[in-house]
Amino acid sequence: MASEPEWLRSEIKRLFQELGETTREKIQAAEYGLAVLEEKQQLKQQYEELELEYETIRTEMEQLKEVRRRGP
Repeated sequence: MASEPEWLRSEIKRLFQELGETTREKIQAAEYGLAVLEEKQQLKQQYEELELEYETIRTEMEQLKEVRRRGP
């Protein structure tokens, strides 16, 4: 019976270590997920800016074509 409390202490220590490791892994995964979401948001914003720039250039090209058609 004397070894039972020691076994329980060892098991509790092992479980706490496992819990700490699992918690660190979850935190690391959450940080990675957050970084991915932030990068996604930046890429989305960059895409929207490029799309707007594309539309502006396309409109300018159409205007230039119209001016050329009318001639001097």
